[in-house]
Amino acid sequence: MEITVSAKPGAKEEKVEKVSEAYYKVSVKEPAKEGRANWAIERTLAAHFNVSPSQVRIVSGQTSKTKIVEIL
Repeated sequence: MEITVSAKPGAKEEKVEKVSEAYYKVSVKEPAKEGRANWAIERTLAAHFNVSPSQVRIVSGQTSKTKIVEIL
């Protein structure tokens, strides 16, 4: 399954907000430096969808706030 994610790094709390079937807003505490926010987004989405973090990967948008994420 592929979803579009709007990332909010540096937030006060980690949360996943479902906007539509294929669009989510993800807030993470990690800053957008050295890929730390991307890793936190993958981990947060894995917890939300009850899958292993290795089953979540960012397909495109590594340096953008809008990302395409694949969940296996």
